[in-house]
Formats: sequence, C-alpha cells, structure tokens
Amino acid sequence: MKKALLSLATITALAGSLSAASVTLYQDPDTGAIYTKPGEGRIKLGEFVSKDELDKTIKKDVKSELGVKVKSGVPTLKFSGTHYIGYTFTDDRTEADADTSRFETRRNYFQVKAYWNDTDYLRTTLDTFQDADGSWLVRLKYAYIYLDLADYIPYTGVEFGQAHRPWIDWEEHHGWLYRSVAKTFIEESEGGAHLTDSADLGVNFKTKTDYFSSELGVYNGSGYHHKHDGDSLSYEWRLTANILGTGRKHVHATEDEYLDLSFTGQINNQKGYDWYGIHAVYNRPMFLLAGMYINYENYADDENHDGWSINGEFRPVNKWAVFARYDNFEYNANDLTRNGLIAGAAYTYNKNVKFIVNIFDIDDDNKDDGGNNIERTKYMFTTEVHW
Repeated sequence: MKKALLSLATITALAGSLSAASVTLYQDPDTGAIYTKPGEGRIKLGEFVSKDELDKTIKKDVKSELGVKVKSGVPTLKFSGTHYIGYTFTDDRTEADADTSRFETRRNYFQVKAYWNDTDYLRTTLDTFQDADGSWLVRLKYAYIYLDLADYIPYTGVEFGQAHRPWIDWEEHHGWLYRSVAKTFIEESEGGAHLTDSADLGVNFKTKTDYFSSELGVYNGSGYHHKHDGDSLSYEWRLTANILGTGRKHVHATEDEYLDLSFTGQINNQKGYDWYGIHAVYNRPMFLLAGMYINYENYADDENHDGWSINGEFRPVNKWAVFARYDNFEYNANDLTRNGLIAGAAYTYNKNVKFIVNIFDIDDDNKDDGGNNIERTKYMFTTEVHW
C-alpha cells in the first residue's frame, strides 16, 4: 500500500512539474513536418517535453518524494553486504559427550567502496563477531586504498592498508566456494592447517594478465584480529598460471571453464614460521576439482610438517550442486594430525540467496580441556545472502 501511495504521489508531482515545461506539437500529414503552432491541415499530436528536461525533473521530484539525500566527496559510492546465517548441531564423540545445538551468524559484512574514478577507490568492510561474554561486537575487516598502477607497472594495482593477504580470497573465488560452511584449508582451525587468515595491515601488489596473475605482499604478519609486536614482518605471495587465459577475468564457476596452477606461501617472521603451498584447480560449468599440498616449518622446533586437501563440486542440474572436501594436516613433531571431512548439497534460490546443508566431521589429535582428542561431527544448515 505504501509503495502504491508513493508511486501515485510521485506521478502527481511529475505531472505538475512537467506541465510548465511542456510544448504542444502539430504535424502536417502530407509532409510529416512538425510545428509548434497550429495551422491549416495540421494535426495536433499532443503535449511533449524534452528528454533532458524529463530526466532532470524525474531526478528532482523522485528524490524529493523519497526524502533521500546522499552527499559524498566522491562521485560514486558502492554498498554491498555478505551474510552467512545458519544452524549447527554438534555431536561430540569424546567421553565428555558435550553436544551443542545453536543458531549462528557466521559472517555479517557491510561494505562501502568510494570511487573517485573508474579504477581507484577506498574500501571499508565491517564484520560482527561474538566475544567471550556473548556480546556482539563490530570488527574492522578491510580498510585500504586501491590504486591502479598500470601507467607505471603494467597490469598491476596495489592495496595499501588493512588489505587482502595473497591467498585466501583468491581460493574462495576459484577453488573452495563454501566459505559459509568452512574456511579454506590453509585458514581452517577445525581439521585444517590454521596457518593464516585473510587480511592484515600491509601492502599487496596485484598483477593480472590473461595467462599469469600474482599477488606480492608485505604485512605485519599477525593478522587483522591479533596484536602486532616488535619489528618483524611477513613476506607473502601467490603466483598463478592461468592456463586457459582467465587471469584477468572475474570467473563464475557455473559459467566459465578455467585451469589454474598456483604457488603460494609466507615467510612469517612475526609468527615464527614459514610455509609454502602448491594448488591446482580445474572448473567447468558442470564440475570443479581442486587440490592443495603445503609444507610448513615452525622455527621453534625446526621441524618440517606437511598437509594436503582435496575438494570437488558436481552440478548435475540447474541451481543444484553437491560438494565434498577432505583435509589432512600434520602439525607437531610427534606426528599429531588434524583431519576434516565435509560433504553437502546446495541450492541456489536466486542470485542473492543460496541454501546449504552439510556434515563436517573433525578428528584432531590435540587434547581438549578434558584431555580427550577432539572428535566431533557437525550437522549444518546455512543461508548465504549477497547483496
């Protein structure tokens, strides 16, 4: 009802505004000539207004009717949001038998990009998280300036500030498409390697060509939600061969074919370790298959550890997909390992909403507070929302 009233009010306002700027036109039926004054044999066509005048009036009156006024120091502001809302039942298989059942909000991004030209912008992204007391707080995820450096360094731009680290965001758009269920293998703490997170204070040079893309960065190294101490930094990279020529493209898994081989890693003096990984992914509109191997050295024990992950997605019919992932990571000189197994199905409701059901089985040799190995299975339902 409110929309109908608003539309009627807007039309009424437009009619009143345009009447003063309109002109009556007449046409000679024999020659087709148009006149602004009546004459012998001329047919009245009606009242008309110029397109420029119409555009100006619509902008002015609709803005007035809606009561919206946006002011900015840049010509373009882009707003967007990403939300992961879900429910998880956890079956604890240890002697503690500490099952849990809860509704969750796993990500709530609110993002603004302020463009002062077609390529350069400032991005700010806020996210919510729950502290130990149960209170919901807002955390700064990204806050960086992006500059296109193509005039100085071909095919390259730079992020400076609280920026993307080289690997995780890339994998979430190319290899592991279910961040709402679990983080990527290199970041996931339950069953995965848990070696890094997705953002940090620093600088990231991003290069894109058809057959090669890369990110080279220097960061504090502690991650965006950890304190940075001392003068040690982290040197991080991603080098990717885009074999099918998709390096400059924003790929869509359900539409594009791509084959990528990547070498990624960190020399993280802040955290006291280094790691490198080799990743491969092949995607067609019907399926995706990806795998990763990593090697990790902790300076404290001077030991090398390794791990691997494989994941796939099959899209048998429009809007439906099934997916699975297996992780294995050795993280201790005593051969302690973490294993994670994920399997599920997804339905794309529309371009903004996706529904997912899955299981997530975790087996970790590390001990919990009760001295038990961490063994549990999660049964999860998720709604992804993008706008």
